[in-house]
Amino acid sequence: MPGNYPEKIRSLPLFDGRFDAYKLAATGADVLFASYPANTAIPAHVHDTDNYGVIIRGELILHMNGKTQRFGIGDWYHVPAQTEHSASFEVETDEIELWFKPAS
Repeated sequence: MPGNYPEKIRSLPLFDGRFDAYKLAATGADVLFASYPANTAIPAHVHDTDNYGVIIRGELILHMNGKTQRFGIGDWYHVPAQTEHSASFEVETDEIELWFKPAS
């Protein structure tokens, strides 16, 4: 799997989803160390989790609520639960994503 992560993170289980990521499970949340090849596009979708992320290499282009925003290295973003969004990556990109599960 691509990504410039330390060996300890690369030893985590792989995420089974629309993109490549190492998954660190946590109580009430999942932590994903995600990597996207250049020219990746993720189609519009929604999810049950409240997601936050920080870009650590490359750039995220996030399409949400009729707006397009670019997030570079060190930038944090937020996608609220049940909010339709899509994403694209023009360059190789790594990010850390925190997916918070809804309160029971």
